[in-house]
Amino acid sequence: MSSRNNLFADFASEPVLFSAVVTPHRSLSPSGFLMVMAALGGISFMAGMAFLLLGAWPVFGFFGLDVWLVYWAFRANYRAAAAFEEVAVTACELRVRKVSHRGKKSEWSFNPLWVRLERQGHEEFGLERLFLVSRGQRLPIASLLGPKEKESFAAALGAAIAEARRGPTRTVLE
Repeated sequence: MSSRNNLFADFASEPVLFSAVVTPHRSLSPSGFLMVMAALGGISFMAGMAFLLLGAWPVFGFFGLDVWLVYWAFRANYRAAAAFEEVAVTACELRVRKVSHRGKKSEWSFNPLWVRLERQGHEEFGLERLFLVSRGQRLPIASLLGPKEKESFAAALGAAIAEARRGPTRTVLE
């Protein structure tokens, strides 16, 4: 496991049935970000120069302010992408660890025999929310994923929980 998954390192004594790291999707790569900012800056500079030549010099500064605000919004979005969730299931335990974009860690542990996967969906938009429910505690999970990814995640996690409920099985070798 990578250093990011070290929460589950003590599962070495029993097999891990399911392990996932959930991260938010970002469609714009860093090089794409540079291209967008360069294009926006160039267009803004050209438009600002046109206003400057027409004598409306204060408009030039507002075009620069727009570029700075778009840059700030992108940087805030990229910082938020540092958040992630880790989920692991063994026959005896289901663990969830959430790490915020600021590094704040929260951890939960459940018995897979007593946990239930609750889904909230919309017929038009698909699966909107996913919860782990146990003993009156309701923990939202996979909130960083889109509806289709949540469906896939829920199916895999549900299968792992069902396998954990069945208990350990032995394979007889002939």
